[in-house]
Amino acid sequence: MRRAVVAGLGTYLPETRLTNQDLERFMDTTDEWIVSRTGIRERRLAGPGETASSMGAEASRRALQAAEIKADALDWVICATNTGDTVFPATATRILNRLGRVQAAAFDVQAGCTGFIYGVALGASLIESGVAGRVLVVGTDVLSSIVDWEDRSTAVLFGDGAGAVVLTAGSGTRGVLASYLNADGTGGPLLMMPAGGSAMPASSASIARRQHFLKMSGNDVFRFAVKALPDAVDAVLRRAELGAGDMDLLVPHQANLRIIDAASRRFGLSPEQVVVNIERLGNTSVASIPLALEEAVLDGRAADDRVIVMAAFGAGLTWGATAVRWGR
Repeated sequence: MRRAVVAGLGTYLPETRLTNQDLERFMDTTDEWIVSRTGIRERRLAGPGETASSMGAEASRRALQAAEIKADALDWVICATNTGDTVFPATATRILNRLGRVQAAAFDVQAGCTGFIYGVALGASLIESGVAGRVLVVGTDVLSSIVDWEDRSTAVLFGDGAGAVVLTAGSGTRGVLASYLNADGTGGPLLMMPAGGSAMPASSASIARRQHFLKMSGNDVFRFAVKALPDAVDAVLRRAELGAGDMDLLVPHQANLRIIDAASRRFGLSPEQVVVNIERLGNTSVASIPLALEEAVLDGRAADDRVIVMAAFGAGLTWGATAVRWGR
């Protein structure tokens, strides 16, 4: 059976750190308030000139190097982002340009924080069907560019970063075993940026009302996520014909420590079986899963033949998961 194998992984984090103590200096919040509700102590912020495409391109270079593949050998580039350099053209094409004089099919996926899972599922499908042999999937977001620094309920949550994987064709037991994707559009208003699209073009009124910033109904999104994340894990395990006991490692979207803990308890996972880096990076949206996955690779938890489940939820509302038997 033809499978999509993760041949290379790369990430990028900006250097600037913003701690909870830094936020206390200009915002009505405290370290204790943030940590008790989210688990976050610091996050990274893009520096001058850093964009979704520049960060995504650097993560892509590292993934290509790890896969020992040249950029001009790619068939497709899929970029998951919610903060593209521009509304159009696609950030994927900008990443392609930054990788050199490379030509490949390239497009963006916009599925909230679930975007990287959507991208991996699409990339795997292209390979499994024989349409492509090498697919680059990138998750990159500069959420600091759309955060309202006057809104403590959202500003404390998000950070910037990028991650990428190179998928190639394999024929063994390793690779993407199954994916599960879903969405419920009725929840769209719970997490969105109201202005800047065709429904509400930029105007002096939209700027004055601060509608070009991220808006979130936190309690509603939390209630959705506590159910959606483990439901996605359940669904993808069923599709892969596996049980919870077959899952060696869970790599969840890093949005809130309480949500991650709830999922861990549901599946009876030990702390070593769940990758958590939200304390240091915050919610990096589409980049959170590849960033967490790289940590698991470096510390040895993502080892050959282990079953790894990646799961996320996000604006849309969307949710999904991918199960992978690790190794090339």
